[in-house]
Amino acid sequence: MKTVCTVEEIRDYVHTVKAAGKTVAFVPTMGNLHEGHLTLVTKAQSLADVVIVSIYVNQMQFGPNEDFDSYPRTMAQDEALLKELKVDRVFAPSTSIIYPEGPDNHTAIKVDALDGMHCGKSRPVFFTGIATVVTKLLNIVQPDMAVFGEKDFQQISIIRKMVKDLYIPVEIVGAPIARSETGLALSSRNNYLSADELEHATLLYKQLLKAKEAILIGNTGYDIIQHDALADLAEYGFRPDYFNIIRRSDLQPAAPDDKELIILAAVALGKTRLIDNLQIDL
Repeated sequence: MKTVCTVEEIRDYVHTVKAAGKTVAFVPTMGNLHEGHLTLVTKAQSLADVVIVSIYVNQMQFGPNEDFDSYPRTMAQDEALLKELKVDRVFAPSTSIIYPEGPDNHTAIKVDALDGMHCGKSRPVFFTGIATVVTKLLNIVQPDMAVFGEKDFQQISIIRKMVKDLYIPVEIVGAPIARSETGLALSSRNNYLSADELEHATLLYKQLLKAKEAILIGNTGYDIIQHDALADLAEYGFRPDYFNIIRRSDLQPAAPDDKELIILAAVALGKTRLIDNLQIDL
């Protein structure tokens, strides 16, 4: 495994392996890798001959009062984990490469159709930052496929639409949510939680399971399920942002005759924002 930091180095490598007839899978990350990230890597390895992982903490997706400065950066640890998995290349660009004129003076990509709902309401810059950096990374690396976790389902939906709309020649592959033994969705931000908060956080997943069970037995009163879930989460000590039962196809509110659903939820616990979801097929 080798870590490269320039556009020229990673493009030369990709050109060489593609010229040899090999396929390339790409896993973009912000580092501070955990088991969830590693499942993305192993999925990528099952699909392609060569796997590239990027590590870049993207300032453009953080709001003014969010945790960009304190976001955990663990490069040496991340490289050790990826070396153990026999990743082929790590791409670790600097901000001067990703945003040569600075993040505030840069072309932005916004997917209006899916942006301004759910997480986009409370984090208005988030998905524009995601769409912009992912577009840049895909154009730099030029992989055959890119693997994203489904924990942030709105994010992967936006990326899929962006790739389709802009004719970016890459296949977007989703990987299921990786969870701890307690059911908590794995996230780098779980590092912010105290031991008590980690235990408490599992109640979010339990609330999703409760709502899913109600839907599976035929309850189509989605507004009531959502209202009750928000009330329960607040009673449990969370600060709920949303708990939405929607269609997977377009992220719009689900109707009683829709068959492919997903429940998206976001809450704050202490100073930490948690997101999770559950898919439902009726």
